[in-house]
Amino acid sequence: MDKTFPNADAAIYDMQSGVTILSGGFGLCGNPENLITAILNKGIDSLTVVSNNCGTDHEGLGVLLQAKRIRKMISSYVGENKEFERQFLAGELEVELCPQGTLAERIRAGGAGIPAFFTPTGYGTKAADGKETREFNGVFCVMERAIVGDFAIVKAWKGDRHGNLIFRKTARNFNPMIATAGKITIAEVEELVDAGQLDPDQIHTPGIYIQRIFQGTHYRKPIEQRTTRPHNP
Repeated sequence: MDKTFPNADAAIYDMQSGVTILSGGFGLCGNPENLITAILNKGIDSLTVVSNNCGTDHEGLGVLLQAKRIRKMISSYVGENKEFERQFLAGELEVELCPQGTLAERIRAGGAGIPAFFTPTGYGTKAADGKETREFNGVFCVMERAIVGDFAIVKAWKGDRHGNLIFRKTARNFNPMIATAGKITIAEVEELVDAGQLDPDQIHTPGIYIQRIFQGTHYRKPIEQRTTRPHNP
């Protein structure tokens, strides 16, 4: 089945305000840049966004935050975004902080159809407030619920018209599991090829999880904190 769309704007044709979006990427690596821009331009707001982090003040998901399109953020790391801090402290943004491994597993469980699981991470802390706890073999654990999004947006290195995806290096963090946990998953890729041109042994996400795919353009791939050594001629 050919799942290709011409661009990001066409791929989000039915996305509405108030939905829950799972967004792939780790820091600014592997962000679905074209889709984030399309969501911004379409004026979609009141979003619940699930992602490891919320980009920086002016990059990644941070552009949606700056425009106040995000109502609630579920993430594990927020240290690169001052606007995130400002909105949270001002009561403008609802925030659910989740340990990184737990967040990854909640998303993976959502994609696997597992409604909840127990983990020792967070037991005895505020992260466990209001949650069921149980002891297993002498270890106290917290019950965490799976996460499923109305939409999942991911960015891959290569993909084919059937939706099979290959991720590259750090961009493989969070993107593959998020791709499985959306009711509608939209993938943008740097290189789109015909079905059969990808080595089956190299595919990270099978096309069964992907509903829409398109080839992205004008990738900037910004760096959060550029660190270089002095030049010694």
